Amino acid sequence: MAELLFRIGRLAARRAKTVIAAWVLVLAAAGAAYALWGGTLTTAITIPDIPTAEVTDRLAEEFPEAAGGSGTIVFQAEDGAFSAEQQEAIGKALTEVADVEGVEGVMDPFTTEAERSTQAEAMTSGLSQIEAGLDELDAGQAELDAARQGAEAAGADGEALAELDAQQAALDQGRAELEAQRTQLEQGAALMATAAEIRTVSEDGTAAIASVQFSEESMSLSDETKAGLTGVFEDDPIEGVQVDYSTEIAGGVPEVFGVGEAIGLVVAAVVLIVMLGTLIGAGLPILNALVGVGVGAMAAMSLSGVVEMTSVTPILGIMLGLAVGIDYSLFIINRHRRQLKDGYDLEESIPLANGTSGNAVVFAGATVVIALLALNVTGVPFLGLMGTVGAMCIVVAVLVAVTLTPALLGLVGKRVLGRKDRAAVAGDGPVKKPKAPRQFTVLGAIGIVVASVVGLLILAIPALDLRLNLPDGSTEAHDSTQYQAYEAVSESFGAGVNGPLLVVADLPPSADEAELTAHQIAVAQALFEQDDVVAVAPIGANEDGSVAAFQVVPEDGPTSESTEELVHSLRDLSPIDGVYDIGVAGSASGNIDVSDKLADALPLYLVVVVGLSLIILVLVFRSIYVPVIATLGFILSYFAALGGVVAIYQWGWLAGVFGVESPGPILNFLPTLLVGILFGLAMDYMLFLGSGMREAYAHGAPARLAVVQGLQAGRAVVTAAAIIMIAVFGGFMFSHSAMIRPIGFAMAFGVLVDAFVVRMLLIPALMHLAGDKAWWLPKWLDRILPDVDVEGASLERRHPHVEHGAEPVAADKG
Repeated sequence: MAELLFRIGRLAARRAKTVIAAWVLVLAAAGAAYALWGGTLTTAITIPDIPTAEVTDRLAEEFPEAAGGSGTIVFQAEDGAFSAEQQEAIGKALTEVADVEGVEGVMDPFTTEAERSTQAEAMTSGLSQIEAGLDELDAGQAELDAARQGAEAAGADGEALAELDAQQAALDQGRAELEAQRTQLEQGAALMATAAEIRTVSEDGTAAIASVQFSEESMSLSDETKAGLTGVFEDDPIEGVQVDYSTEIAGGVPEVFGVGEAIGLVVAAVVLIVMLGTLIGAGLPILNALVGVGVGAMAAMSLSGVVEMTSVTPILGIMLGLAVGIDYSLFIINRHRRQLKDGYDLEESIPLANGTSGNAVVFAGATVVIALLALNVTGVPFLGLMGTVGAMCIVVAVLVAVTLTPALLGLVGKRVLGRKDRAAVAGDGPVKKPKAPRQFTVLGAIGIVVASVVGLLILAIPALDLRLNLPDGSTEAHDSTQYQAYEAVSESFGAGVNGPLLVVADLPPSADEAELTAHQIAVAQALFEQDDVVAVAPIGANEDGSVAAFQVVPEDGPTSESTEELVHSLRDLSPIDGVYDIGVAGSASGNIDVSDKLADALPLYLVVVVGLSLIILVLVFRSIYVPVIATLGFILSYFAALGGVVAIYQWGWLAGVFGVESPGPILNFLPTLLVGILFGLAMDYMLFLGSGMREAYAHGAPARLAVVQGLQAGRAVVTAAAIIMIAVFGGFMFSHSAMIRPIGFAMAFGVLVDAFVVRMLLIPALMHLAGDKAWWLPKWLDRILPDVDVEGASLERRHPHVEHGAEPVAADKG
C-alpha cells in the first residue's frame, strides 16, 4: 500500500491540474446525482418489528381512515376568553385547512366542545326523564295490581282479565324499552366519565386545540402540505389570537450547515494558520475537506430518493467529513513540511509523505470505516444507514487526502512553508533545534495515571443516570412555535395531551351493539384505573366489532419517566381480565420502543468495537499491553463523554452556556453512534502517536525514552488535529436542531478527553511504567501476525533521501 501511495503521490504532483479537474468533475457529478435522484429526508426514527410498529400496522388494517398521521394547531386568546367573532374566524380558517392537499380532516375545537357539552347535558336529561318514566310505570303497575286484585275478588270474567293482561303487557314493554334506553345512556355516561378530561377548549376559554388528520404519516408530510396549512393563518391572521403548531406541522429538516458550523471552520482555520504559519498551508486542508464533504454528502443524499433517510444522516456525514478531511490532509502536509525543512526536494518529499503519512491515513480511515459499518450489526436499519453514509464520507475524505493533497502540494510548491521556514531551508535564516524530550518519572507517571483515571471516572458518573428518548416540542428553542404549542397544551390541557397513547384491543364476538359497548367499557375502565392515566376515550371499533381502539392520555409528557413506565404497565395488563388482548402504539410509545431496542443493541456493539480495537492495535503495535491499555482508555473516554452529555443535556448543568433551554432524555441513538465514531477517532490518534513510539523503540531507543520521543514527534500535529475536530464538532453544538446539538457536544467532548487526557497523558504514563514489557508479544503470535507497516518504514528504505553531494542515507523521521 505504501508503494502504491508513493506512486499516486508522485503522479498527482506531476499531473496536478488533471487531478484537480478530475475532482471538480466528481463534485459536479455528485451534485447532479443529488439534483436528479435526491428525495425528501425524514425526521422519523423508526425500527421495524417493535411492539409499536406491529400495533400501528394492525391499526392501519382495521381502521384505514386513521392510518395517516395527525398534528395539532393550538389557538390562544391574547385578551381573555375567545370572543364569538374569534371562534367564528377560527372555524372558517379550519374549513380552509380542510381543503389543503394532504389534509384528510380537521376538528373544529369549539364545535366539538359544544357537541360534547350538549351530549353530556342530553345524557343527564335523558337519564332523568327515564327515571321519571320508570317512576310513572311503577305507579301504573301499583294501580294495575290493585285493579287485578279487585277484579279477581269480584269474580271478573275472562274478558275483563284479558284487558288487564293487555295493560300489563303494555307496561312490561314500556319498562323494557326504558330499561334498554337507561342501559344505553349509562354505558355512554360510563365512557364519557373515562374521557371527561379530554377537552378541545380549556376550562377558562383562553386556549383551544384543533386536531388535523393527514392522508400521509406525520413524518412524511410534504413541505407543500405544511406550507399550505400554516399559510391559511399567515395570509389572514385572526386578530387577538396567537396560532402555534405542533412539531408534526412546524418541524422541518434541520439545516445542513449553519452559523455554528461556520464558526467551527473559522476556528479550525485559525489553528491551522498558527500551526503552519502560512495562509496557503492552512487553506489546503480546509479546501480538501470541503471537496470531500461536497462529494460525500451529495452522493449520500442522492440515495434519499430510494431509501428512507433520516435528516441527521447527511449531517453526520458532513460532521465526520469536515473533521477527518482536515485532519487527514493535515497529517500528510505536516509530514511534507517536516521533510522540506530537513532538506528534501519538492519532487522527493511529496510522494514520500503520501506513501508514509498517507499510508497511516489510509489505515486510520479504514478503522473508522470498519467501526461505522459495524453499526449494521445492531440490527437497527436507520442506524446502520447512518454508519454506512458516514463510512462513505470517510472513504471520500481518504481518497481526497491521498490524491488531491499531493496535487495541491505540487502546485503551491514551497509556499506551503512560512517565510522564516523557507529562509531557513535556503540557508538564509536560523534553524530551530528540537528540544531534548523530557522523560516521565515513576512517581510522576503514577500520579498522572491516578489523576487521569479518577478524573475520567468522575466525569462518567452521570452516565449511570442515562435516560434515552427522542426530542419533543419541550426541547425545542423557547421562541419556536413547536415549543409555544407544547407549553400552551401542557398549561391548559395537561402535559399528557402532547403525547397520547393508542391502545388497540381484541374483543370477543358481540351479539349486538349493547354487548359491543359493554366490552369497550370494560377495556376503557381497566385502562382508566391505571396510575398516571388521566383519560381514556374510545376511538371506535372495526366493522365486525372484533377490534376496538382507544386514546389514552397520560399524566405527564411523552418523554417523562412516568409515561415510559405506563407504556410497559399497560402492556403487562394484557390480556385484561383474561379476555381482552391489548397493544400500545402512538408516537410516545414508538419512541420508547426505539430507545429500548437501541439500549439492548448497545452492549453487543460495544463488545464488537472493543474486540475490533484489540485486533487492530495488536496488528499495528505487535504488543499485548499497548492494545489493552489503549482499548481501556477508549472505554474510559467513551463513558466520560456520555457522562458529560447527561450532565448538560439531561441534568441541565451549564445549560445556559450550551443553550440547553429544556433538559430532558438523551437522544436515543447517540450512545450507540458515539461508540463507533469515538472509537475510530481514538484509534486515529493512537496510531499517529503510538506508531512514533514503536518506531523509536524499533530503532534502538530505550523503551521509556521511545515513549517521550514518539510523543514529542506526534504531539504537535495530533494537538492541532484534535483542536480542529473539537472546533468542527463544537460548531454543531449550537445547531437549531435539538437532535444535532447533543451529537456535536458528545463528539467534541469525547475527542477532548480522549486526545488530551487518554492519548497524551494516560497511555504514555502507563507505557513508561511498563518499560520494555509494553512491547512484549508471544513469539508464536509474532510469527503469524502480518507486518502492516503503518508508517511506511519499508518505503523509506526503498526510497532513501539523497542529500546534495552526499551518499544516499535513510530518511530521518525524528
